[in-house]
Amino acid sequence: MSAGRSPDFASPKASDLVFAALIGGFAGAALAARSNRVAVALSTIGGATLLVGAKAVARARRRGIEIQPLWYRIMSTGALMAPLGWLAGKTTSAGPTLIGTATGLLAGLLGVRPQKVILGPLVGAAVGRGLAARGRRPSPAAVATVTLVIYRMLSAAVFRDAQVTLLAVRAKVADLPFVVPLEARSRYVGVDYVRSLAGVLGGSYVRDAGDAGIVASLDNLAGPDFDPGTVAPQVREFYEHTTRFALDIVPEWRTWVRPGYLLYSSLVAKPLGQANVPMNQRQALRGVRSRIDTIDVDRDEIIDIRGWIRSFAATGEPIYVGIYTTYRHDDRGYVSVGFPLPQSSFTATLVPRARVGGGLVLTSRSALPHPGHYLTFIEPASRELTTLGVPGFKEELDVYVADGELRADHAFWLFGLPFLVLRYRIRRKPARAASEAEPPA
Repeated sequence: MSAGRSPDFASPKASDLVFAALIGGFAGAALAARSNRVAVALSTIGGATLLVGAKAVARARRRGIEIQPLWYRIMSTGALMAPLGWLAGKTTSAGPTLIGTATGLLAGLLGVRPQKVILGPLVGAAVGRGLAARGRRPSPAAVATVTLVIYRMLSAAVFRDAQVTLLAVRAKVADLPFVVPLEARSRYVGVDYVRSLAGVLGGSYVRDAGDAGIVASLDNLAGPDFDPGTVAPQVREFYEHTTRFALDIVPEWRTWVRPGYLLYSSLVAKPLGQANVPMNQRQALRGVRSRIDTIDVDRDEIIDIRGWIRSFAATGEPIYVGIYTTYRHDDRGYVSVGFPLPQSSFTATLVPRARVGGGLVLTSRSALPHPGHYLTFIEPASRELTTLGVPGFKEELDVYVADGELRADHAFWLFGLPFLVLRYRIRRKPARAASEAEPPA
């Protein structure tokens, strides 16, 4: 990534300054709501001026695709809370302690990490009680703002390893090589996603390619820590000719995550047609159908896009729709898998590591800067990317040979806690099934 100053980021856009002025102005008005009209007007102007000035300073110091500095993010989110606190005071009879607790809970939930969810209400209750103890009843806007500012400062000091970070705003695709910038253009992803993508890109589409892999060649992944020559022939064949194989899956969920996943599966995954992992062995026994759809964008007979689609054999419901890509950076190869979402994409970027016995491990558990998970919003017109890094999410795919059979263990962690392992048994398809394919569309 380039770290140099770019004209696109050197100065704030007019719309950014207008937005900052609105936030600051509303915050100033909310904080002075109990005063007379003159004081409210002065506070509104002062708030707008202060936040616009802070925005200009923060933007001028910003380099490349860096996000706004922490001090500005704390200031702006504190300002955002003031009108919400004022509204809570107007519409409810909640006192300072309750408003502080609710503000802290909201902030903690947005922080994602369980420890932050606990810390938020504690900070909010303490702030509310502290301000109320001063005698005069504090304004709800002040309680909400002070709670948010103190919580964020304390959270930044205590939780230095962020679980979710804003990585880039309106970045160019070339600035984020570890992101797969391919989104779903409807609310449903589904097993026909690659076909619809081919229509958008205008490429040559093949459904269920007869002999295709999720990567063109393992040699593309060579690097200082990985020699493709050490990989067992069966493992290499699986990656380079994935359609020759069928998969059986056994999910092993940790108990603590099951209730949340049941809600996610019912409310999100199934309606979305994406990331719908079997909940138990009974679901898995329905069988998994695996296929690779391809797109040759420039019609040079070289595959440009590989979509690995896994679905339940009995129903055709999608399990995963992933776009598999490889790229090189600093003389090292990486695998990036993009999972299309409406107007966005969730990318897993993994680094290869050799396994004893000829296996291959793809992992995001690495100190290198690129491996990780990224949620990206894609601006439809400009194709600019706004990307969140999700360092609290980790995964590792281990493909190996055991007793002459191909196996794979796909493990996941959240907040450092293991929550799921998908165990695959990989078997070769009969020769006829492996060669079946539909003609280009």
